[in-house]
Amino acid sequence: MSSVSRAPVPFVDLGAQKARIRDRVDAAIAGVLDHGQFIMGPEVAELEAQLSAHSGAKHVIACSSGTDALAMVLMAKNVRPGQAIFCPAFTFVATAEVVAWLGGHIWFVDVDADTFNMDPASLEIAIAAARDAGHEPVGVIPVDLFGLPAEYDAVSKIAAREGLWILGDAAQAYGARYHNRRVGTLSMATATSFFPAKPLGAYGDGGAIFTDDAELADTLRSILFHGKGANQYDNVRVGMTGRIDTMQAAVLIEKLKIFDDEIEARNRIAARYTSLLSDHVATPKVPGGLLSVWAQYTIKLPESADRAAIQAKMKEEGVPTAVYYPKPLHRQDAYSHHGIAGGELPVTDQLAATVLSLPMHPYLDDETQDRVVAALISAL
Repeated sequence: MSSVSRAPVPFVDLGAQKARIRDRVDAAIAGVLDHGQFIMGPEVAELEAQLSAHSGAKHVIACSSGTDALAMVLMAKNVRPGQAIFCPAFTFVATAEVVAWLGGHIWFVDVDADTFNMDPASLEIAIAAARDAGHEPVGVIPVDLFGLPAEYDAVSKIAAREGLWILGDAAQAYGARYHNRRVGTLSMATATSFFPAKPLGAYGDGGAIFTDDAELADTLRSILFHGKGANQYDNVRVGMTGRIDTMQAAVLIEKLKIFDDEIEARNRIAARYTSLLSDHVATPKVPGGLLSVWAQYTIKLPESADRAAIQAKMKEEGVPTAVYYPKPLHRQDAYSHHGIAGGELPVTDQLAATVLSLPMHPYLDDETQDRVVAALISAL
């Protein structure tokens, strides 16, 4: 039988996970239907407690999405026009979008060529440039891209020296570790996403904020419920509808029970990819002491390679690929008036032209992975 006639490989196989826990998820959803508390039901508080125990963060605020998680922290920090916030340009737009919502001035920072995460040296250049431009530096949002924690030690030293707060964007990296500390405990606050394709995903939108700051946690709980004070009709600040619904919390409780096992599987699969591909392409690097959750397995093609042609050939073999991200944020029309560290971001531009993400999920068996690898090598 030819490879073309075989079923396409799923890029993320949510069906295999669902088959593993379907009975438990069905029971959890039925429980919500039975008690009928669809907003702020008991499963929400239970999920927050379990995420706190799992991450080590003292306070967890479950919310409506990863984007809203970022936005609510910026609202709590009273971000306003004229203030500068620093984030990498090689990330999904939500990281910058929330700064723009509040009128802050984004300064885009370059990334490290091996980890794809914020380059501390570029951050220092951006901070100086922001001050020269008359902007007030207030915060930095390092992104834990593709499941790997950013370089928090170096970023934290710079932030402490410059008087900046740090908001971790761990939309792709909940469950990862940085020198024996879980994501969620590495900065003033950390935002994550429970979008279905994330390592820990719901069956709809959802997110969470992690912090050890009790005062910040109280403010965030007010913001996510229309800025409520003593009750929802006592509005002490401008807020939003940021609540997670009870059904998604119930699903996440069940998924969290198997999450550590899935992280182990993701790392095993990533290591196998690396052993099979390291002689053919530049494979992703994980610095010593860090643990990725491998939201994506992203390689770098040779600069001479025709990425579109490679993708097309792999698609013919039933193997999907994805490019995260083909057009970095500093080159997006909506963000063209914001700042750029040093005036250009050469590593970001180079990565945007050469990265390619392969199918990655905890249920990728050896036979299917071999098929992915063979399709890539043949296309190369």
